[in-house]
Amino acid sequence: MDQYLEFISNHYLLCLGLVVISYLLIQDLVESTFNKYEGLSPLLAVTKMNDDSTVIVDVREPHEYLKGHIENSINIPLAKFPEKVNTLEKYKSQAIIVVCQSGTRSIPACKTLTKESFEHVFNMIGGMQSWQDNNFPVQITSTERF
Repeated sequence: MDQYLEFISNHYLLCLGLVVISYLLIQDLVESTFNKYEGLSPLLAVTKMNDDSTVIVDVREPHEYLKGHIENSINIPLAKFPEKVNTLEKYKSQAIIVVCQSGTRSIPACKTLTKESFEHVFNMIGGMQSWQDNNFPVQITSTERF
């Protein structure tokens, strides 16, 4: 036991780093276990989109959305998402795929949707960046949807 304490006192930064990384890994594992939404790759998202009832929600800012988006997607910026989530009420029982640029901004939107009792919520892993890397079609428009 004395050797452990000596090691910790001599290498306190290394031990602190180990504790922080362990905490973050455990937190991520626990959080992903209790998520009520699923992650989808762009290829699986295309498979889901083949069903006409699937809704794509793009949470990027309007200027990002205008540069290129998935056809028939609904643009609701993440900053306005909590106040505009009620516009999606009619899609509550349908599959909803949430998209952002890299797959990180869509996570809070997925959490909001699951809190509002949406049944089938999916986060597109990698977002539009991954979508474009897979050479899937992108629609460019000059008008906003919301």
